[in-house]
Amino acid sequence: MDWNPAYTWLVVALLLGLAELTSGALLLLALGLAAALTAGVAALGLDLAWQLLTMGAFSGILLPVTIWRIRPWFSPAGVAYGTTGTGVEQGSTYRVIQRDFDGALGIKVNGDFYRVRLATSVDATGTPPLQADTLVTFKEFDGTTAVVSLSDHKET
Repeated sequence: MDWNPAYTWLVVALLLGLAELTSGALLLLALGLAAALTAGVAALGLDLAWQLLTMGAFSGILLPVTIWRIRPWFSPAGVAYGTTGTGVEQGSTYRVIQRDFDGALGIKVNGDFYRVRLATSVDATGTPPLQADTLVTFKEFDGTTAVVSLSDHKET
């Protein structure tokens, strides 16, 4: 059996498919599918220039389709990636939690822990009222610290 350029493209497709197992973004899988389709073109006997052009064309079609259409099916419901810190959370109420290993107080926004700082550091009695299980309203981020105020929302 002679080595055929189609075999090379199939090996590339297999390696990209295996590499996808480490990323989970589905982009390497789309590139692997493009390489597998390019293997079909190579099997027809077209030269390297046509193979590379075909790989580019298939990648140009499959990558946007994967990003815009297929990847959202595999994302958790209700998670808007890339929105944390853009102001989307402003006015939302969160419960202050205390981190186990260092006792830091913070809130979880989209699953990520952020240390908290009150917009006003002390209340009328002169003591900082922030403790675990306190309801707070998110105002803004100051670097990686969430600036909050005490929430008027009362739990029932």
